[in-house]
Amino acid sequence: MIVVLSGSNRPRSRTLVVARALVPLLEAAGAEARLMNLEDLPGDLFVPTSYGNPPPSFQPYQAAISGAEGVLTVVPEYNGSYPGALKYFIDLLKFPESLHGVAAGFVGIASGEWGGLRAVEHLQQVFRYRRAHIYGHSVYVREVHRALDPAGQVQDAALRARLEELARGFVAFCRQVRGEGLQGA
Repeated sequence: MIVVLSGSNRPRSRTLVVARALVPLLEAAGAEARLMNLEDLPGDLFVPTSYGNPPPSFQPYQAAISGAEGVLTVVPEYNGSYPGALKYFIDLLKFPESLHGVAAGFVGIASGEWGGLRAVEHLQQVFRYRRAHIYGHSVYVREVHRALDPAGQVQDAALRARLEELARGFVAFCRQVRGEGLQGA
């Protein structure tokens, strides 16, 4: 299973729209995909006692990440990096085993010209630290507010083609990581 992680907890975010668009593309490429929306995180996680000792409400999220063959994160650029809620989510995951040996891919989005490049680069550092296997092809969506139609569909044919290519390649990469026994690397 591939977890598509919507890397923002902002209500009705464009991040979630792009993440939702990736699920059927991954399924068309032959993978089981599950959307994980940080907007749905339970409020009891955001208290000081949860850090280092997540409450039972976090268990479904932990189980999904622990059981994933791959995590494809859609990450917006906020203030030159990725959202704090995403970092906190990663910090709540069991260490060191969560993300270790898991295939990790990224889609950066931003209203600006660089399409979340800085956010992806910063997040890749964290995933590398957690010993994930980084897929070498990311998609950057610049001017995301123009890339989606009012219904939230990807309206740019070139962007849709890049997302389809990413989905196919990431599914193959997940299989390669799993099949070559790189989990313990």
